[in-house]
Amino acid sequence: MPKLKEVLEEKFMCQSRFSSAIEKLVCEHKEMNYIDAIIFFCDQNNIDVESVSKLISKPLKEKLKFEAIELNFLKKTSYAKLPL
Repeated sequence: MPKLKEVLEEKFMCQSRFSSAIEKLVCEHKEMNYIDAIIFFCDQNNIDVESVSKLISKPLKEKLKFEAIELNFLKKTSYAKLPL
């Protein structure tokens, strides 16, 4: 049974493989951020960008969120502040 899982992961894109590929791109190309890396990866592998949402792991999602806030694509959220 474990061999079947390995074969399936090799043939089809899974969360761990996708996340590893994106992390590798960001590490190898310092000028590339996570958003750019996902778009580049999708272009290179003929994957529709709209369909990768299910491939994004929780840690990768957190990095994307942080990056989007830094680039002012998302509003900063502050749950720790008390209203004065």
